[in-house]
Amino acid sequence: MRVRVLGSAAGGGFPQWNCRCPTCEAARAGIDARARTQSSLAVRGAEGPWFLANASPDLRQQLEGLAVQRSDGVRAAPLAGVLLTDAEIDHTAGLLLLRESSAAIRVYGSDAVRRALTGGYPVLRMLAGFCGVDWQTLEPGDPVVLEGSSLEVSSFAAGGDAPRYLGEDAGEMEATGLVFRDRSGGGVLTYLPGLARLDDEVLGRLAASDVALVDGTFWRDDELARLGVSDRTARQMGHVPLSGADGSLAALARLERPRVILVHLNNTNPVLLERSPERDAVVRAGLEVAHDGLEVEL
Repeated sequence: MRVRVLGSAAGGGFPQWNCRCPTCEAARAGIDARARTQSSLAVRGAEGPWFLANASPDLRQQLEGLAVQRSDGVRAAPLAGVLLTDAEIDHTAGLLLLRESSAAIRVYGSDAVRRALTGGYPVLRMLAGFCGVDWQTLEPGDPVVLEGSSLEVSSFAAGGDAPRYLGEDAGEMEATGLVFRDRSGGGVLTYLPGLARLDDEVLGRLAASDVALVDGTFWRDDELARLGVSDRTARQMGHVPLSGADGSLAALARLERPRVILVHLNNTNPVLLERSPERDAVVRAGLEVAHDGLEVEL
């Protein structure tokens, strides 16, 4: 299995266009921090094409860096499908950038995500007027073979709330993690860009992985409040913070099997600064911090 981190930042990217926090200013100055686009991942098995996990608003430039060898026409698509972990704008706006496709875009996700992207934020209905959508429902715990590939994927609940744009029509919805297994070359990859709870099920999924790309959005629960950005905490936004006795860093450091890499990093997170005490704590815990273009083979 081959994996490429197309984008490693949370919504807004890094630096964020309207933010002058210390980490964003360091990135603009080119000091101890590298810029990042918004969260997205490309995965391919030992056999078959690339698949996309989440479609960020930065998708066009991200796909330019994805090496693809195709011989089936001028408008050959570099991707065979898109898998969604949730219905957040930052993870689905890139679908609209695929509207020039010569064939219907195959999209995998939960039924709740399909409803959100049909009603509250009608991305699927908009695409239907261009190239069309071939929707494939992912039910938690039910493995699905990705057509034309040696990969199979299953999803699991990771907690969190419905997107804010749904308002009172939100209903029951939570983010999911994706587990990719290569039936030909072996290897298990878990992609979890949104982690709202650290229960035994989630930790068990991660422990059974060879590589785990895990939510590293915030360092502190009150990170945004400290900067005067928002009074919402990390947990209220559906993300377990890294630090603290009940934070994700301590729990992830105890996992023995997987190579753990932090993704979906918010622009305010000090781990983005390569020589910060927070980055040092992550490294000492045996974890890595993702960057755009990071490639992993397993």
